Amino acid sequence: MADERWLDEDEQNAWRSYLRMRRTLETHLARHLQREFGLSESDFEILVNLSESPTGRMRAFELGEATQWEKSRMSHHLSRMEKRGLIRKEACDARYPEIVLTEQGLEAIRACAPIHAARVRDLFVDVLGPDRLAVLGEASDDVVDAIDEHQKTSCPPEVRGYC
Repeated sequence: MADERWLDEDEQNAWRSYLRMRRTLETHLARHLQREFGLSESDFEILVNLSESPTGRMRAFELGEATQWEKSRMSHHLSRMEKRGLIRKEACDARYPEIVLTEQGLEAIRACAPIHAARVRDLFVDVLGPDRLAVLGEASDDVVDAIDEHQKTSCPPEVRGYC
């Protein structure tokens, strides 16, 4: 226990400020997506990934890697999106079907993405400005790299990655 590295007051304040900012921003953006477009934050994440795919389709495991969702969460959410007509599952040569962006899903992402991007610009990008945004981008990459290294070395197998 003597080797525990507690956060000092400045570190704790910075960490809590980051958490508060992240939660507040994510919640605010999610409420706009839900109330203005009837999409959850999860719907939006899936639609973005599919719309950015050159073919408008991806395998569920690819979506899982992109979103870092557990397999069961992905399966349940894709079923809900399929019932709403935003995606469809198509059989393919492989064992599992491909997830395909429907016309309705494409219309949904085309309607909300520009407004969502403008809101991200107003509430995040423009608030930080180019210099602080660059520093945040570098710092974020460093944190992700540290997590990747931790997962490869000292992270317990049951905690690593996503399934």
